Amino acid sequence: MRGLLILLCVLLIYGMIPTIWIRRNAWRIYKKGMRKGAVALTFDDGPDPYYTPQLLDLLKKHDIKATFFVVGTRAAKYPDLIRRMDREGHEIGLHNYRHISNWILFPPFLQRGLRKSALIIERITGKRPVYYRPPWGHFNLFTWTLQAKYPTIMWTHILGDWKESIGVDELLRRLKNGLQDGAIIVLHDSGDTLGADKKAPAHMLKALELLFAEEEAKKMEWLTISEAINAHTNKQTLRM
Repeated sequence: MRGLLILLCVLLIYGMIPTIWIRRNAWRIYKKGMRKGAVALTFDDGPDPYYTPQLLDLLKKHDIKATFFVVGTRAAKYPDLIRRMDREGHEIGLHNYRHISNWILFPPFLQRGLRKSALIIERITGKRPVYYRPPWGHFNLFTWTLQAKYPTIMWTHILGDWKESIGVDELLRRLKNGLQDGAIIVLHDSGDTLGADKKAPAHMLKALELLFAEEEAKKMEWLTISEAINAHTNKQTLRM
């Protein structure tokens, strides 16, 4: 029991409290875009050999550009999908080398993993990733040391699409509610991570297809993260 309490205290100090503080104070993180009438659509946890090609087909059909925060090991396993993302004008960011919470990652492993992931993506596309999103939005006492190198992107709307039980209709409702000025929406193109349902991305794809047919969605400007936050002219602005 004592060992469990010590472990809980360490977890609170190392991970949970920094996460709450950083997210509440928006410290060195982007939580919202800067363009009115625009939405940034982002996807975490991929690439996935089954769902990501379908997603890319859907985005191409509607001429919509998105940002993919990819897992390093999966990028290395499916380089053709990374190449296709880049070729079709999407932005690629980092989502840890493996899908592991920063609450249990020590600084050297996190830094090494991000560096390795960035090199993998750069070798495939010829472009160095700029942005980072931590799995589950988890930070720790030392993640701030990486935020100057990889500006951290959070979200305005996280829709729970990793659960198959939500269903297409409810997910569509949540997506429509997310169509707000400067919104950054998180979705997931893989169901293989801890806590996710393997077939959940199928519902996400159907909900997106229905959303793109809505008049309100047709009027929105769909941007990559760089475009949404005017990254090229506002790189020094890390507090939103």
